[in-house]
Amino acid sequence: MTMRMPAGTEAQPTFALAGARRVAIVAGSGALPVELADTLVRGGHRPFVILLQGEAHAEDFTACDTTTMTLEDFRDFAGVLRRAGASHLVFAGGVTRRPSLSRMKWRFGMVRLLPTIARALTRGDDGLLRAVLDHFEASGFKVLGAHEIVPDLLAPLQVLTRRTPSKKDERDIAAAFHAAVTIGVLDVGQAAIAVGGRVVALEGIEGTDGLLERMASMRDHGRLGGRKGGALVKCAKPGQEMRADLPAIGPGTVDGAHAAGLAGIAVEAGRTFILDASRVVQRADELGLFVVGRAREGDDRWLTP
Repeated sequence: MTMRMPAGTEAQPTFALAGARRVAIVAGSGALPVELADTLVRGGHRPFVILLQGEAHAEDFTACDTTTMTLEDFRDFAGVLRRAGASHLVFAGGVTRRPSLSRMKWRFGMVRLLPTIARALTRGDDGLLRAVLDHFEASGFKVLGAHEIVPDLLAPLQVLTRRTPSKKDERDIAAAFHAAVTIGVLDVGQAAIAVGGRVVALEGIEGTDGLLERMASMRDHGRLGGRKGGALVKCAKPGQEMRADLPAIGPGTVDGAHAAGLAGIAVEAGRTFILDASRVVQRADELGLFVVGRAREGDDRWLTP
């Protein structure tokens, strides 16, 4: 189960539901959808979970009613949600691929959506998500952001670890943040790495884990000149669709950053999830990395805690 933020950083859910209403979760991979379900159950709700095939698993949601569907079953989601009595909907977790139009079976009433979905598939992740969420809103469901249910999983504005960033680290953080914002404008990714005050790697479709693996393989590259350290920065994209795909880190991110030879991780406070936060801090302390939450001022620099 995902652990909460350190003491003193807790926040309460920002939504309220009438007793007769039901929240549904479209669950991808990772800890976030599991934590959402557990939080709702603890609050007396009975969530309904659509498990995306190949991403989420029923054994992680034993206290919930579940069904498994593929991305290509998109046309059937609304009917399944209505039959389950859902009025509110939240999307959470990772998805490793996009739906294939050729594998969808289109009913007559859904053909009118084909141009809209085809256009959405040509966009970046944020553009595609926005189109999907708008479709469900138009179908009568209230789409919630995961942060409205589990706000205490968002990064606080503070250094979380024993190690704090040095002046050298701060230069790397500033450079990587500027780069992450730049690729965010293009709806490409949410993370960047800087070493020696210079950006050396940007997140692409491989995600943060792939970015860190690529960085590890670059350590012997001559252009790095034997430089040690560096920082990974993750932040929300400018104009980020807040109802889905907020950036997140977890213990695996810390392990990946260490394997890549980095000094630490900086994330955008209030707009980045830290999953299993106690383990993130413990692992970073064991490995000697810093983890820090920073606030954004404008689009080109951090505010220090």
